[in-house]
Amino acid sequence: MPGLITYNVNGIRAAIRKGFVDWLKASNPDIVLIQETKAQPDQIPVEEFEALGYHHYWFSAAKKGYSGVGILSKTEPDKIVKGMGIEKYDREGRFIRADYGDISIISVYHPSGTNDDRLQFKFKWLEDFQNYIDGLKKERPNLVISGDYNICHKPIDIHDPVRNTKVSGFLPEEREWLDGFINSGFLDSFRFFNKEPHQYTWWSYRANARNKNKGWRIDYHLVTQNLKEQLNRSVILSTATHSDHCPVLIDIDF
Repeated sequence: MPGLITYNVNGIRAAIRKGFVDWLKASNPDIVLIQETKAQPDQIPVEEFEALGYHHYWFSAAKKGYSGVGILSKTEPDKIVKGMGIEKYDREGRFIRADYGDISIISVYHPSGTNDDRLQFKFKWLEDFQNYIDGLKKERPNLVISGDYNICHKPIDIHDPVRNTKVSGFLPEEREWLDGFINSGFLDSFRFFNKEPHQYTWWSYRANARNKNKGWRIDYHLVTQNLKEQLNRSVILSTATHSDHCPVLIDIDF
């Protein structure tokens, strides 16, 4: 399964205990963009990834057991950039970028709005993230921004759009931001190929939600419009069970 995968693993060490490395060996993607590692680099058994031929790069939160992003890549990138240069976000380990020729691939973990303070933090992050990417596009116009956005875009992306209208992740303001971000020059690669509803990437652990398919689609590969012709497919890998999220695959030529 060559290609590019984004995967919120909900703790890299927990995912490894659940068979993540065996799954990675069998799937054999070219690049894996990881979110929510919940580990410092010295806590990750990187030799298991090295044995499979992956270069690995990590950007962890200052707080142990929290957030964190990473990249596994069969090809060594030309450049790695950790963080956006904004201290209050970088201390949470939410952004890492790899450059391959003229294409930049980003693993991003957007904040969730679990309470009022964190919701305001999220809104400010979204504003600053848009500004940062607007600037980056002038330098690196070919972008793949993959990860957990913690936002469902449209009613078809969530199992109960009516009752979740007042829940962070499906608030009108969040969805409006995602509209604007996509319209600033991006393509939702999954929806480019898949128009059907009820295709989700995250389920609550509560009430057997995954088996009942009461889910949310919050994990995305957003690709700049100028890369559209290089996209071949996008698939949610729903059989992977190392996390409360699913990995999402795109095939893209670069």
